[in-house]
Amino acid sequence: MSMLTPPGMGGKYRVTGAAYPRMSRPRRRRRIVLLVLGSIVGLALIGYGAMQLIDVFRGGTDKRGTAAAPKDCATPTPKAGAAGAVASAAPQVTLPQPGTITVNVYNATPRAGLAKAVGDELKKRGFLIGKVGNAPADFDKKVPGAGILVGSPQTDKATFSVLGTNLGGATHQTDARESADIDLILGDAFKELTPKEEADKALAALANPQPAAAKKC
Repeated sequence: MSMLTPPGMGGKYRVTGAAYPRMSRPRRRRRIVLLVLGSIVGLALIGYGAMQLIDVFRGGTDKRGTAAAPKDCATPTPKAGAAGAVASAAPQVTLPQPGTITVNVYNATPRAGLAKAVGDELKKRGFLIGKVGNAPADFDKKVPGAGILVGSPQTDKATFSVLGTNLGGATHQTDARESADIDLILGDAFKELTPKEEADKALAALANPQPAAAKKC
């Protein structure tokens, strides 16, 4: 009889061997713990992903939480006195003076005396006046616009621009001449020269072009 068998008990109540039956923990509790942990991890991942999407749509933020400016629009803060330096750095264009430009005035319209009247006004504005009269046959009654400026292939574009400030809408072209004079051929749409005050402003703008505006983000 085993020592673990109480006295008077035998047969089917006898306990034999050295091993004792062990009670295992319910598996249901383990599953609940795993489900809770998995839910917490899933919610954390979803929240992190949502924050990343919000950050992308807002354009990104720096480490302090402020919106980061796009790299191509970032502008360094100007130092003291930089504004004056930028203004003085604007390129200036050297233009020919009206007194160095000889203008031949030709009338391609039926209006009598138009060439002389325009020539006299240009002379008051400082231009040198050459020939004055009716337009050559190639242009007579054949200029529908306000006028045409004709010079040599070597004529500087700045010269055309200076004279052109006095006649809005005038086109320019070149011919085979070798001289530096310019023909002003008045067309059918011509009414009057640009007012002197406006012509002077246009000339000043040509001599002092404004720098390109900064790119807006």
